[in-house]
Amino acid sequence: MKPHIHDQKGRIPCQFDSFCKKVMRYEARHYFRDQKRQRAHEISFEELSQQEIEQLVTTDDYFSGEYVFNVLGDEIIVRDNEIAEALANLPDSNREIVLLSYFLGLTDREIGERLNMIRRTVSRHRSKTLAKLKEILEENNGQEE
Repeated sequence: MKPHIHDQKGRIPCQFDSFCKKVMRYEARHYFRDQKRQRAHEISFEELSQQEIEQLVTTDDYFSGEYVFNVLGDEIIVRDNEIAEALANLPDSNREIVLLSYFLGLTDREIGERLNMIRRTVSRHRSKTLAKLKEILEENNGQEE
């Protein structure tokens, strides 16, 4: 017995066509239901009060009030304006010693190796530079008062 021609060539494509249409209908329903749910939960900015808008506002303070010092290929960021200005007034070699010591946490021996100096020289320069830095900061504070 031969299968009917409709069963051989037409049945499977018709089933597939029916399946695809059913999937598309359900997807459309899900899409419109999600859109309706989203519209129900969202509020336009125009509808918000000034107080509600202020609660949503944030400000980015990236790079504002930051000073970047480049020391031997390392970038050191100083966020305090007074300290950064005082450091900028120091000679480069002395500033490098202070930045490497206090901002990168290097020992005198490590700083000496990087700057080709003796440890004792690094210690002496750091002490003198800190005294100078203190003097600069005190002058700046005295001028503000």
